[in-house]
Amino acid sequence: MTTIAIRVRPGASRTAVGGSHPGPYGPAVIVAVGARPVEGQATEAALRALAAAIGVRPSALRLKAGAASRDKLVELADPPEDLPERVAELLAGRR
Repeated sequence: MTTIAIRVRPGASRTAVGGSHPGPYGPAVIVAVGARPVEGQATEAALRALAAAIGVRPSALRLKAGAASRDKLVELADPPEDLPERVAELLAGRR
């Protein structure tokens, strides 16, 4: 299992994944979503957007920490071999 730190920005005008935020779990990938932070809607939208950005199935991602926070830690089952490079590109805002 591998973990990825993300920073969710709910209520965005469009969904976007990329950029870096110095979060409590280390450098976090910024995930902007249109969903509001109500009943986990923004979290679910962020997990779907992250899955699409790194090229994995949404069901492969699981929230490990941060259910009620903008800073979250996501666990990835069976990560692809080039996951570190994919995440590095997202942190740099290049994807």
